[in-house]
Amino acid sequence: MAKPGKNRILSAGRPRPVLILASGERIRHMTIRPWMTAAAAGLAALLTFGYCGSTAYLLWRDDLIGAANQRQERLQQQYEDRIAALRAQIDRITSRQMIEQRTVQVQLDQLLEQQNALFSRRDRIERLVQRAEASGLTVPSEGAGIPAALPSASAAAYAPSLDGGAAAHAGSASQGLKAIDRLLKPALRLGDHAPAAAVTAPEAPKEGTDLTLSRVSHSLQALEQEQKARVTGLTDEAERTASAISAILRRTGVSVGSDRSEGKAPKKGLGGPFVPPATGYGFDASLEALDVALTRLETVRQAASTLPYGNPAPGHEITSGFGNRIDPFLGRLALHAGVDFQAETGQRVRSTGAGRVVAAGDSGGYGNMVDIDHGHGLLTRYGHLSRILVREGDTVAAGDVIGLAGSTGRSTAPHVHYEVRQDGEAIDPTAFLNAGLKLKRYLQ
Repeated sequence: MAKPGKNRILSAGRPRPVLILASGERIRHMTIRPWMTAAAAGLAALLTFGYCGSTAYLLWRDDLIGAANQRQERLQQQYEDRIAALRAQIDRITSRQMIEQRTVQVQLDQLLEQQNALFSRRDRIERLVQRAEASGLTVPSEGAGIPAALPSASAAAYAPSLDGGAAAHAGSASQGLKAIDRLLKPALRLGDHAPAAAVTAPEAPKEGTDLTLSRVSHSLQALEQEQKARVTGLTDEAERTASAISAILRRTGVSVGSDRSEGKAPKKGLGGPFVPPATGYGFDASLEALDVALTRLETVRQAASTLPYGNPAPGHEITSGFGNRIDPFLGRLALHAGVDFQAETGQRVRSTGAGRVVAAGDSGGYGNMVDIDHGHGLLTRYGHLSRILVREGDTVAAGDVIGLAGSTGRSTAPHVHYEVRQDGEAIDPTAFLNAGLKLKRYLQ
């Protein structure tokens, strides 16, 4: 503990400032100590710093607020620009999908129209095929496969488009059309929901729809080409067969249908500028061509089946031919107007073609005789019959038994005398017999 005297000495050596406070009559003395000075200085410094900071804040506040506002405006502008870009993108996607939907719908309408055409054509083709089969043509069966004209890429796309049993019969029209029905259903669903699906997955529906439509299109094209190939093949075969039969008939002096005017009537006047065929009628034109070819074939086949191209005594040899020979009764040269077949009495004699009996009875040197009119100016005569089994006015078919062989009339022994007369004039029956052998392959 310091002594009071010593403190006073120290105090006397270092005088301290005194603060005098007066309030009315009251006076108060306060000695200013060092810590008070330090506190006052610190307080003054704090006040000065606060004042300067406040002043600086007041001076820079507007700039800070302006910068913050500008930054906020930039962020808002960027956000609005981004929203506008997204909206524009959505509009583009929606517009594209609407266009794609219209395109898909148009393609589907075209495919359905083509499918309906195939169905209607198939019915018509089947009727023509039945006529072709009835005319003896070799009809290619359905399911013969995709025509060679179909590109390999199309064939590859066509085969996977048929599922299950349809893939095993890719060329079959009926199987193929059923498969197309199954393929069209998902295509229709994809086409109807294309815009909605495009928002979440714009590419998947488009790819699925394009793939399905491509498969359906290839399937329809393959079926259409197969139908065209069948029609073209049948038309060519019908024309070849009709031409072959007509050529055989012409060699015997018989012309049927349009062949009658060949070489006789002047050519018809035809002409005009070349114009490519209308694409929409190509298939119908091919069907018309097949119909015309089958009609011609049916005409010549009918003529060949009715005209006398058969044999009156099948399996028996000819003993005397057509032309001049020594008469067996007079021993001098005479015309033999027919051919004789060796036969036993009572052997069946058959009509060589369809026709109407115009004579049936005894006729002098012919003995019991039958005449049959076959049309086209042709008449066949059967003589020396032991018995007649038809009457005048009867209608007979080729191969019908008209009588029994014998030796009536001017005859030396049982045989069948057979004549062919054209417009009343006797001609060589051998030409008709040979033609009949050639016609068998076309008439069976």
